Amino acid sequence: MYKVKGSKHFGYARHVKSEENIEAALEDVKQEHHSAGHIAYAWRLGAEMDHYRANDDGEPSNSAGKPILGQIEKYELTNVLIAVVRYFGGTKLGVGGLIDAYRTAAELAIEDSNIVERQLMANFRLHFEYDRMSEVMLALRTHNWVASNQDFRVRCSIDIAVLPEKQEEVTHSFQAFSDIRIENLGIYQ
Repeated sequence: MYKVKGSKHFGYARHVKSEENIEAALEDVKQEHHSAGHIAYAWRLGAEMDHYRANDDGEPSNSAGKPILGQIEKYELTNVLIAVVRYFGGTKLGVGGLIDAYRTAAELAIEDSNIVERQLMANFRLHFEYDRMSEVMLALRTHNWVASNQDFRVRCSIDIAVLPEKQEEVTHSFQAFSDIRIENLGIYQ
């Protein structure tokens, strides 16, 4: 909590993966602080950090949401929602005071959180016939690739994740096998 001139600002940092997560997290904060004057927030999603929003919740334009988003940018965070709840203390803060209060409450929420760094990975799905299992498993062991979502029915598939700079190893490892199809699932955490 950050207190200035009687106003109280409670900052919340939440890990989110989608806009649906954001809506649910905001609803939780609103339920907890149903009598608050304002609940301004900002969020950012995705490995590219290009999907974001800021909301002033009735405060003067760019005096609440944008300073919160500025803290998300400063700490280079993604998949995060920062909400700041304001209880008016009787003395107007002015636009500069609001900017400082929302920025400070957001920063305190971030500093009080456990920030988890995740490695970006290039993700692939291998599709192959069962008789190619030994070649696929040998490549996994040789390159220390981690497999997930394995399906070993008549037509097999395995998801693998590799460091982005190792993407060419995947295609190179299976280039001799025209019946092993490699599907690029993109880069994500």
